[in-house]
Amino acid sequence: MNTVKCHEYVRGSNDCRELIISAIQSMYYLSSPTSRNEMAQPRLPYSVLFAFGGWSGGSPTNAIECYDSRANIWVNNTVNEESPRAYHGTAFYQGYIFIVGGFDSMAYFNSVRRFDPVGFIWKEVAPMHFHRCYVSIVVLNNYLYALGGFNGFTRLNTAERYEHQKNQWIVIPSMREQRSDASATVLNGKIFICGGFNGNECLSTAECFTPETNQWTPIASMNSRRSGIGVIACGGFVYAVGGFDGMNRLRTAEVYNEDVNSWSMLPNMLNPRSNFGLEVVDDIIVVAGGFNGLTTVCKAEGYNCKSKAWYDLAEMAVNRSALSCCVVDDLPNVVMYAAPRDFLRSPVRREDGLQASLSML
Repeated sequence: MNTVKCHEYVRGSNDCRELIISAIQSMYYLSSPTSRNEMAQPRLPYSVLFAFGGWSGGSPTNAIECYDSRANIWVNNTVNEESPRAYHGTAFYQGYIFIVGGFDSMAYFNSVRRFDPVGFIWKEVAPMHFHRCYVSIVVLNNYLYALGGFNGFTRLNTAERYEHQKNQWIVIPSMREQRSDASATVLNGKIFICGGFNGNECLSTAECFTPETNQWTPIASMNSRRSGIGVIACGGFVYAVGGFDGMNRLRTAEVYNEDVNSWSMLPNMLNPRSNFGLEVVDDIIVVAGGFNGLTTVCKAEGYNCKSKAWYDLAEMAVNRSALSCCVVDDLPNVVMYAAPRDFLRSPVRREDGLQASLSML
């Protein structure tokens, strides 16, 4: 208002002047509520967070919600034909979203479903060698990895990886510990997996896998035991969030520095939770849903790694734990997964200020 509209480029160009008039009209919402005014709407998101399935109301759900970070709104994209699934893993890999393993209250899955977010097509691909719920999933060097989990009888230390071109799973060396309900992430060309449950106790231990050596190596243990944990890499560090320590659902979070092989405590989350969705969207760590010790929740919150602060985000429509999330960037059909922009304009009208601003052009 004070700089752009008075700039010589604007005052000397009819094209620029038209653009400024449109912008000012949008700011003051002079256009009809039924008209589509692009400049009054938030930009479409570059990254979309998908939240798949989970446990809700005493049974698994097939709910799919997408988080529009620019509008701070969750959008329902549930496909009713897809079967409910909980305690599964999700990852974006080779242009598709893969839903790996899980549990439907009766069966423990080794099956893998592939979703094309552009063509909106679901397809079954090769099953894993092991049935896995409470599984940890990561993508590294053009492979999809499935780590640990529970097969209905025992907690697993086995690991395997999937190659999309061959549609084939290959068993890799087992982890040092049995881990179900753990969580994993990728940093500096390595896989880091933390916490979980070994059948007897919740774990504070962590280890990393180096593909070049094909070996698992222990790293420093976390400060807390954490089963139902969320682990994510952001800004060159590994973050471990929430979980269950054997007695309580946790609000605590900590960060791992690989250079010094140590964990440091972070500010607490706003809400205690285990078995929640976790991803990084626009450099913000987003946690969604989970179990707070009494009930499943729909609450979501974000952590700004620079300001080291947690803040509330919009709630999901479905209370659920044991969901799984992934982020997809630069979708050509992102409008299918974003909030409708026509409903996001401010209803404020200030015609007097508008007329004064236009008169100065």
